Amino acid sequence: MTPTRPRALVTGGARRVGAAICRELARAGCDIALTYRESADEARMLADELRSLGVSCEAHRLDLSDPAACARWAADRAPSWGRLDVLVHNASMYTPGPLGEITEADALAHYRVNVLSPLLLTQTLAPLLTNSAELPGASPAVIALCDMHAMGRPRRNFAAYALSKAALVEMVRVLTRELAPKVRVNGVAPGVVAFPESGLESDPEMQRRYLARVPLGRSGTPDDAAGAVRWLALEARYVTGEIVRVDGGRWLA
Repeated sequence: MTPTRPRALVTGGARRVGAAICRELARAGCDIALTYRESADEARMLADELRSLGVSCEAHRLDLSDPAACARWAADRAPSWGRLDVLVHNASMYTPGPLGEITEADALAHYRVNVLSPLLLTQTLAPLLTNSAELPGASPAVIALCDMHAMGRPRRNFAAYALSKAALVEMVRVLTRELAPKVRVNGVAPGVVAFPESGLESDPEMQRRYLARVPLGRSGTPDDAAGAVRWLALEARYVTGEIVRVDGGRWLA
């Protein structure tokens, strides 16, 4: 039987920003399907937590470094879902690569995870999105987690990552035209809403220097990004083709 609640698919949904998005959409009444690559325990615990809110939740292992396998997985899952109302491209590859050390493999790995798999997942699931009934607040939606630094504020030593995220921004614009008028497509571009847990950016001094350039004077939280996703997904009925920055004003500094 076709479910009456809207269904959302969130890639990379087990931890950090992805988990916050899943919680926000579940609290708004969405059934959740989330994917993870390595965080099986976190995915299982989150799924149990979301079910306690009265919605259904499925957790699936999916490796976005294999775009063709992602498309096959989506094609296999679609018949059992029956409907899909919200598709959130949150999973991402984020590794530094100073100029002079970038390899073809590095660049292609970022492109496969950050752009090509989201594109093929959207293409495969577009019929479900297009055929879903209009939501109470807005039509079905695709939302991509972009990066404000890939929108004209480039950082040193992240060329492969930044170029792939810039392509994701353009994917939002392209799919806006391709999926109109039945499906809205938007992006959320955080600044810092969760500092990395390891590496250079986990250093407190580096974090202090970064936040000194944020007009609000602090980092955001995963919930800040999740709130923007929820608004675009379920409420922003006349918004499509937009990238919403969630960066505390860092864009201006």
